[in-house]
Amino acid sequence: MTNLTDLGVAAIRNGVANGDFTAREVAEAFNANVAAAKELNAFIVTTPEKALEAADAVDADRAAGKELGSMAGVPIGMKDLFATKGVQTTAASHILEGFTPEYESTVSSNLWAAGAGMLGKLNLDQFAMGSSNETSYFGNVTSPWRRPDGANTPMSPGGSSGGSSTAVSARLAPAATGTDTGGSIRQPAAFTGITGIKPTYGRCSRWGVVAFASSLDQAGPMAHDVRDCAIMLGAMAGFDPKDATSLDLPVPDWEAALNSDLKGKKVGIPREYRMDGTDPEILQSWDNGIAWLKDAGAEVVDISLPHTKYALPAYYIIAPAEASSNLARYDGVRYGLRDLPEGAGLQDMYAATRAEGFGDEVKRRILIGTYVLSAGFYDAYYTQAQKIRTLVAQDFENAFKECDVILAPTTPTASFGLGEKSADPLGMYLNDVFAVPASLAGLPAMSVPCGVNSEGLPLGLQIVGKAFDEQGVMNAGLAIEERAGFTAKPEKWW
Repeated sequence: MTNLTDLGVAAIRNGVANGDFTAREVAEAFNANVAAAKELNAFIVTTPEKALEAADAVDADRAAGKELGSMAGVPIGMKDLFATKGVQTTAASHILEGFTPEYESTVSSNLWAAGAGMLGKLNLDQFAMGSSNETSYFGNVTSPWRRPDGANTPMSPGGSSGGSSTAVSARLAPAATGTDTGGSIRQPAAFTGITGIKPTYGRCSRWGVVAFASSLDQAGPMAHDVRDCAIMLGAMAGFDPKDATSLDLPVPDWEAALNSDLKGKKVGIPREYRMDGTDPEILQSWDNGIAWLKDAGAEVVDISLPHTKYALPAYYIIAPAEASSNLARYDGVRYGLRDLPEGAGLQDMYAATRAEGFGDEVKRRILIGTYVLSAGFYDAYYTQAQKIRTLVAQDFENAFKECDVILAPTTPTASFGLGEKSADPLGMYLNDVFAVPASLAGLPAMSVPCGVNSEGLPLGLQIVGKAFDEQGVMNAGLAIEERAGFTAKPEKWW
């Protein structure tokens, strides 16, 4: 029998439906891989019983001749930002350690309804703030990839969805949920040689997802290939009246419409993305991608996104500002951690709880956000950043008059060693330089693996599309996937 843990979403769904193997066999295989990979620290909580319970329900439905859902028999990892009823949800922060929701997020509910099961809750950067998965209270996540230099330096899986990227890349799960505020699906996907898509803002409900920056946060799938992402996004997406920003639009059948023939399509190449400091091997992979899309029938056009250089600084004003507001709710009064020094009053309790519960990066962003929202600086910083955001969105609108999708690198470098950048927050923030513009504009964007560098580490290419055109993004991604022929897997060392 094929090694079940090498299979992706489509292969598992089809195999279960055809009776090639049972959903329970799949769940047991992935549960075993999860249990054997504690060294990677991808999971905060494992739920093997949930995976088996969902698998048994799928097998029973098949035996009874019932129609199976689009994710039937597929066990997944759930980023620990999604509320899961009866299962601890922490956002990888001490302040929420032990918090067990009494409700289920809309995205996870949709996935369970489609037949998916839960292998566990995945580690992440604390409150989704980070690009390397080094800010989690529950410890760093380690990428399954290694440099072949013999030093065995633990590598970053990217962030904030580093537990998700490691779980999929290391075959601990065939797919996982991620969230993307400024690149947190795409950058980890690129670092670990998997595929991930951030859909149009509002395509997936934010209800029941721990908030970082509400105008930017968007859930999406992370999986081995484009087809698997199309299937999983179809299960995750949909209108939700409980989320005021949810798109009231039908969910297309993205899988059925996948087509890598790009004849008649135009691909924009933004000249501003050829930035100083970008790894030459990244630029070479970009040139390869351009050639592949030409081979798929697309016409390549030069475009300009003139406000690109302002996008990152604007993001690091807007996102912390929203975070400082969102995270005000963690005060030790209603749920989560409470630090109550003897004889302390209410203000002392607030201060002690937040000091104890939040990590350094979260505190840094709360401080920045509170500063830019303060009376004397609101207009100088926050208002200006919102104006930049509008200009960035207008840049994309203008560019899409000349092209259908945009091709760019996902990241300026391949993965780096844990600890190599953590002492330099600004250097870490620059990891998001290619990902942030699409987030500010709320556009769908996907990272697809396109090869490995001279150190054997994965590289990713990013496709950005028009609002609501996930299909165009996935079709271009499929064209790259077919031509890149990426089959590299990390050598098992854990």
